[in-house]
Amino acid sequence: MATANERLMQWLRDAQAMESHAEAMLETLARHIENYPEVKAQTQRVLRETREAAGIVQDAIERRGGDTSTLKDSAAPPGPGEQSLSGSFVGDEAVKRAMTEISSYNILVAAAADAAAGDSETHAVCEDILRQEEAMVEWLKNYLASTTVEYLGREETPGAAVQHRRLPSRKNSRISPGSGRSS
Repeated sequence: MATANERLMQWLRDAQAMESHAEAMLETLARHIENYPEVKAQTQRVLRETREAAGIVQDAIERRGGDTSTLKDSAAPPGPGEQSLSGSFVGDEAVKRAMTEISSYNILVAAAADAAAGDSETHAVCEDILRQEEAMVEWLKNYLASTTVEYLGREETPGAAVQHRRLPSRKNSRISPGSGRSS
């Protein structure tokens, strides 16, 4: 049976992997959004926050004596080729990802506050990241409906630009974490 400290480290590694995958997805999405400037701007803002969160979580792992060179790959999102670009932000994928991240950071906040793990610094930084994730859900609640309606209107308007491209398949293109470039 794992100790509270071991579980906290495991969950921190999971969160770091989750942030790494979110970064790759957001980089791709930000490069391809053309018709929705507000969504593009929000995606770029969330990408910056995601990079910061990944660094903060990595720092927590290292501060607790963990190794970040072998972070596991268990929180992989659907591959870029598994959804069309047009549906990637008007569908429920963004909501699912945000809810997963909120759940993960709620767990981390509780685990870091636990007397057995007792890590007030990790507790504080995870609370900060949790607030960012909750702000993203608020933004999604306010803008998903209007963006969906705008998309549907474009789709029904002859000559209107609607993005229906498929993102590159994971088999054909791999995004290197942090680089934003396919290899």
